[in-house]
Amino acid sequence: MTSPNTTRIAFIGFGEVGQRFSDDLMRGGGVALSTFDIVFDDDAKRDARLARASALSVTPAPTAADAARGSHIVISAVTADVAENVARHAAGYLAPGQIYLDVNSASPDTKRRAADVVQACGAHYVEGAVMAPVKVPGIKVQILAGGPMAAETSRWLNTLGMNLTPVSIEHGRASAMKLCRSIMIKGLEALIVDCAAATKHWNVESEVYASLAATFPSIDWPALADNMAERVATHGIRRAAEMREAAEMLECLGRDPGLARAVADAQQRGARPKT
Repeated sequence: MTSPNTTRIAFIGFGEVGQRFSDDLMRGGGVALSTFDIVFDDDAKRDARLARASALSVTPAPTAADAARGSHIVISAVTADVAENVARHAAGYLAPGQIYLDVNSASPDTKRRAADVVQACGAHYVEGAVMAPVKVPGIKVQILAGGPMAAETSRWLNTLGMNLTPVSIEHGRASAMKLCRSIMIKGLEALIVDCAAATKHWNVESEVYASLAATFPSIDWPALADNMAERVATHGIRRAAEMREAAEMLECLGRDPGLARAVADAQQRGARPKT
């Protein structure tokens, strides 16, 4: 039987983030989890995803509305390209007072539009910007939170072991912080992968890395090249989607988004095919 003090959380989307967070939250106790994933409607993938939910003691639901019903906090952990549509759909079933935490890597304007539709139904929209891959840190990954309910939501979830930092009462700022950083990090990854490939082809690795080290002596360039190549191979698809959101952010500012889109393409090319 669920305790009156139990925090009920619903995950819309039960991929890497939903599963990793669920595992950690259940280990910490004090929560009851439910989820809906579009994969539940996919005959080829449904059984594996449902089995994973069962193994983590997460209750699967036939619809997003069913998963969210009675939950204190609804966490949207889908993909950036559908984040706004998922929020618009959520506005049709969220109850007044429920908290909708959107942790998708979407652009600031996308988050603002999503906030408008969610808050129009009486629910609270909290923007979340996840600042690192979740695989290793799990719920301890840093999440920047934005919106009028960011501070209260952060306090609530942090008591459950999460790591939210409220950075603004305005929507959009947290995502802007993340995507501005992403332009640098994902751009460097793409540059280093191409640089490393070229140096290897021409057998000039030691000379090029020595030259780079002379300019930036604090960086171990061979190690960084290996590390970033692995990051692109493992996370390139997700990073590409994130960079397309960064491109949208730049375009909304009247800046040419071509470089960000080229980085997105490079990230996608470098991703290791899933088996």
